[in-house]
Amino acid sequence: MTSAAPPPLRLPEWARKGDPLSPSAHPLRMLLREQRLVTVCEEARCPNLSDCFSRGTATFMLLGDRCTRRCGYCSVETAKPLPPDDAEPARVAEAAARLRLRYVVLTAVARDDLADGGASHFAATVTAVRSRLPEAKVEVLTPDFKGDPAALESVLAAAPDVFNHNIETVPRLFPQVRAQGDYTRSLDLLAAAKSMRPSQATKSGLMVGLGETDEEIAAVLADLRARDVDIVTLGQYLRPTRDHVPVDRYVPPAGFEAYAAQARALGFGTVYAGVFVRSSFNAEEVAATLA
Repeated sequence: MTSAAPPPLRLPEWARKGDPLSPSAHPLRMLLREQRLVTVCEEARCPNLSDCFSRGTATFMLLGDRCTRRCGYCSVETAKPLPPDDAEPARVAEAAARLRLRYVVLTAVARDDLADGGASHFAATVTAVRSRLPEAKVEVLTPDFKGDPAALESVLAAAPDVFNHNIETVPRLFPQVRAQGDYTRSLDLLAAAKSMRPSQATKSGLMVGLGETDEEIAAVLADLRARDVDIVTLGQYLRPTRDHVPVDRYVPPAGFEAYAAQARALGFGTVYAGVFVRSSFNAEEVAATLA
């Protein structure tokens, strides 16, 4: 007889955000609908959505809202995606211009169905944004492109200000929560970005609460720093639905302060850690502190 699964952990008060969507967020939502654009803020059920939308900023998610991978922590739909929309880069640039963004963050679903994993679409969008907003900085948060160096090179050729690829979790947990990903491949991608373009600022992030230990987190931070990653973010995993990986533990604010201290001791140029920290949250302010 198998034992019953343990009941889910109670969400502590300090891990509750629950901000209702402010009326000041409505203009941005209307613009997104008008331009037929997707944001990771909405698709991934980010707890910071109201905060960011109210300030007139969002992380644009390219290539649709259907992902070819199924990660145990992510609420983005897994389904057969639609063909790339060649007009999307121009629409993203138009939205960014109308929002008067000084810092534009671009991410995408994984598109393993495309020969280059969507890399050319990233590059085209960076170029389109730069054309409309020459003074704006652009950060890209990419999938791993299955480790294809040509795909990575095409993104870097567009000269993003920050190249971000999230490691997300510790190697032991990849089979459970990132079954179609590969820990070493992700590290190699970050190392290759720096090798191909030595001046390129690189960034990665990971979640805690998926079942890892503090010792494993320390090892991942050391692995990232060994690849010359400049910026690292750490945040609390919050289960989006009952169908996703349960939360193994809630790390209090003091725990994130300890992680940040460890990361700074390793030599990262910028560290951003906290319960509600997400890779793209306050990205402009985080990048501005890079030594």
